[in-house]
Amino acid sequence: MSVSIQTAYNGEVLENLLVRATTNNELVSGGHIHLQPDVSKKFSIPRLRAGSMLQKRIEDPQKEDSQGNFTIDEVYLEPKDVMAYTVFNPRSFEQFWRKWQPTGNLLFHELPTDAQNAMLAELAKVVDFELGTAFLTGVYGPSAGQFFDGILTKIVANPDVVSLAGADAITEANVISVLGSVKGNISKSLRGNPNLKIFMSVEDADIYDSALTNRQFKGTDYTDRNPERFKGIQIVPLAAMPKDAVFAAVGSSGLDSNLWAGVSLADDCETVQIDKLSNPSELYFFKMLMKIDTNIVWGEDVVLYDGRA
Repeated sequence: MSVSIQTAYNGEVLENLLVRATTNNELVSGGHIHLQPDVSKKFSIPRLRAGSMLQKRIEDPQKEDSQGNFTIDEVYLEPKDVMAYTVFNPRSFEQFWRKWQPTGNLLFHELPTDAQNAMLAELAKVVDFELGTAFLTGVYGPSAGQFFDGILTKIVANPDVVSLAGADAITEANVISVLGSVKGNISKSLRGNPNLKIFMSVEDADIYDSALTNRQFKGTDYTDRNPERFKGIQIVPLAAMPKDAVFAAVGSSGLDSNLWAGVSLADDCETVQIDKLSNPSELYFFKMLMKIDTNIVWGEDVVLYDGRA
């Protein structure tokens, strides 16, 4: 990934920050979603499928004997603008960072590199957490905090998704039947795909683990954790996933993934800005500009169980 940094200061963390901010969330860092970089406006994801073509042999086939067809269309990634911006006074930290306390002149001539690196690393942690949540459950809208539609939001809104009716809250009594229902509705052609995964919340994954532990003669004991799998399909617990929602999909970092995200790593040549708020000011600011969107390629290849109220 190419990184453009506009700042008066040096430090390796500057280059690492943007990469962390766009890739170090659960879906991306776990290799469950394909990340398409350098998408500034709109990116087309072509979809091609062929219909059934086999038939009995004909000695002299004509045009009217043709069977099957190709269906070609597109879905899109249209990244929305997201900004991280905070203002702070470095002198507020003088009492804690003693080796950088000024002597003589009471003003910082420059925010020390080690100090800015420490603060940028902490900023990255916050951005990681917030983007990880938005990548999954974000909702685009005019309100503050509504940046772009996340994967689960796109799944719920897609009419082609296989949505299971009569969904209830997930409990220890029904979690195995819920997962069985999800598996049973996965297309047979996908069940052998090594990248087929079941995504659920950490809470629901714990409920599943407890259900296996408490089954007589089944599962592991209380001192260990059961494998995060169901009938051979990998279970992916996500901290940002809401409880009582489960979906199955092919997810990987490659082009074969059904889960995609588009990001623009730089906008107007500004990726990370660190500078004084104004020339006479003692305040500094951090600023990042990003563009992000998510989408699913094939709705009919996703199975959703949504037991949320």
